[in-house]
Amino acid sequence: MYPYLKALHIIFIVTWFAGLFYMPRLFIYATEANDKPLHEKEILQKQFAVMMKRLWYGITWPSAILTLVSGPTVMITGDWSKTVLQPEGRWLLIKLVFVVFLYAYHWSLHRIFKQEMKGMFRYTSQQLRLWNEVATVFLIAIVMLAVVKQSISLLWGVLSLILFIVLLMSAIRIYKLIRNRKS
Repeated sequence: MYPYLKALHIIFIVTWFAGLFYMPRLFIYATEANDKPLHEKEILQKQFAVMMKRLWYGITWPSAILTLVSGPTVMITGDWSKTVLQPEGRWLLIKLVFVVFLYAYHWSLHRIFKQEMKGMFRYTSQQLRLWNEVATVFLIAIVMLAVVKQSISLLWGVLSLILFIVLLMSAIRIYKLIRNRKS
């Protein structure tokens, strides 16, 4: 039974991340639609609103809830709950901290979603592009902890994550420069 529960948990995580990756892209597109002529802007924002609602309430939220239910179920069924406070389970404790922050990120997207549904665009497309990459950082940290477990030292793990974030931010900055030159 445990392998099936674990497989379902992974499926829910994948679908949840799909929503977390795509939702900020829709925020960016809806925000950039503000720069279009009025008629085009209205059509685009109406379409993006439909897409956002379907993605958020049809995929992202249900997947987040099912991940939240299946995670502890897998932990208890696989006896991981007994080792979480032991030295060999430290990786799981750190992973759970990242998961808590991932849910906080989810809530931040929900807040932006609600704002954009009301026609309030408080963030620039560049700010949203940066915020879009937060899910990538969480994905890498959580997957590395789940797969590598205690084989990776905390120091090297943190340094690698920081290096990845620096590279990611540099890539976003370079993309912005290239985009500005083309304009």
